[in-house]
Amino acid sequence: MNVRERIGLSERVQHALVWLMEVGLAVMLVVGFWLGNTGIVVNCGIALLVAQLPPILQRDYGLPMDLGLTLWITTAVFLHALGTVPLPASLVDMVGTAPDGAAYGTLYSSGGWWDHLTHGLSASVVAGVGYATARALDEYATGVHFPPRFMFVYIVLFVLAFGVLWEVIEFVIGEAAALFGSGSVLTQYGLEDTMYDLVFDTVGAVVVGIWGTAHLNDVADAIGRRFSVGG
Repeated sequence: MNVRERIGLSERVQHALVWLMEVGLAVMLVVGFWLGNTGIVVNCGIALLVAQLPPILQRDYGLPMDLGLTLWITTAVFLHALGTVPLPASLVDMVGTAPDGAAYGTLYSSGGWWDHLTHGLSASVVAGVGYATARALDEYATGVHFPPRFMFVYIVLFVLAFGVLWEVIEFVIGEAAALFGSGSVLTQYGLEDTMYDLVFDTVGAVVVGIWGTAHLNDVADAIGRRFSVGG
C-alpha cells in the first residue's frame, strides 16, 4: 500500500490540497515583501522551493515521488511558513494566546501547540530522508548492512542530531539579529522551548521509524539504482 492509499484521500483531492498550499505560500511570500518582513520572506521562499523538490526529483532523477509523499512534504513546509505570518488575534487565540492588546500575532509566538506540530512534521520529513538514504546504502552499497533494529535507532539519532543542529542555528541567527539590530529569520524562545522541540522531533522520528519506512522503500530503491551507490 502506498502513501496515497494509506492517507485515504483521492488523487484529485491530494492534488488540490498541494496546489492550494503552494498558492498559499506564494500569497504569504507577497505579504512578507509588502510588510518588509525578512523572516516571512525567507521562510516562505524556502518553503516554496522545498515544495517544488518532489516533482523535480521525479522528473529529472526518476525518483518515484508518490503524491502522498508530496502532500506530506508540502504540508510540513506550509504549516511552518504559516506560523511566521501575522494573523488576527482571534485566530491566534484558537491555537494559543495572542500578545495582550495586540491586534495581530503569529502562531509560533502564541505559546500554543503550533510549534510542537510543525517540529513533529518537519522531523518526520527529515527522518524520511535519512531512512531513504540509509536504505539505499543498505541495499546497494557493497559491504554495507543495517539490521532492522539499527535502522530504527539510526532514524531517531539522525533526526535528533539534525534537531540539535537546527536549535544551534536558531540560537546563532537570533543572537546575530540582536547584535545587528535586524529582524530574525528564526526565533528561539528559551531552553524550555528547545527541550520541547527536541521531544517532538523525537516523536516525528519514532512515527516514521515504526510506520513510515514501508512507504519509502520505492524511493530508497530508486536512489540506489539512480546514483549507483553500489559502485
